[in-house]
Amino acid sequence: MAMATHLYASYSPITTKTISSNNNSDKVLSLPLPPRHAISIASPSLSLRTTIRFSISAAAGTTAVQVDGPTTSNKGPKSLPFRVGHGFDLHRLEPGYPLIIGGINIPHERGCEAHSDGDVLLHCVVDAILGALGLPDIGQIFPDSDPKWKGAPSSVFIKEAVRLMHEAGYDIGNLDATLILQRPKLSPHKEAIRDNLCQLLGADPSVINLKAKTHEKVDSLGENRSIAAHTVVLLMKK
Repeated sequence: MAMATHLYASYSPITTKTISSNNNSDKVLSLPLPPRHAISIASPSLSLRTTIRFSISAAAGTTAVQVDGPTTSNKGPKSLPFRVGHGFDLHRLEPGYPLIIGGINIPHERGCEAHSDGDVLLHCVVDAILGALGLPDIGQIFPDSDPKWKGAPSSVFIKEAVRLMHEAGYDIGNLDATLILQRPKLSPHKEAIRDNLCQLLGADPSVINLKAKTHEKVDSLGENRSIAAHTVVLLMKK
């Protein structure tokens, strides 16, 4: 419904009149103001949430109409019903290291060179949960410059991520993870990895999905010089 505002003014000291309206953009209108004339301004898009300011300049003889956007709330962030997070991790594969994926030791001639146990899947899942919560990543919370994390099992990291998740009032809605490596084949180990991941997360197996892909012999992943993982997680408010 259109709203009309009538303003009567003359060349007197500057005055201001404020009314309320609703418009998401800021607009300024400058109108000539003859003495003792009435100005009528109508807008079909005005409602009670935006502020219009009318100011009369005695020197210039104009009326400036400024439409401000909605005022900013001082309230804190909303408690969202769900949150989505993405995690990514990559480690170089070198001889002489164990290959640990999802807390399971996989027989292979190469393993992940890392400050901790180099579990690319658990690191990735931790980052996905932290990302969904809007928290710093795993490297900031568990820095590789701290000697106490030297050789630490990645189950320590994921338990802390789960604690933070529950503290914020969320549970795992579902999780989808993709491992990327050329060798070894993970088919014989996928169920053991997924079962252990479910236990660490306290999640039902029906909401945890695990996939494994080769990299078609392309770049370091395809040449068996590295391993990577992607994870997407949905957190649901309790």
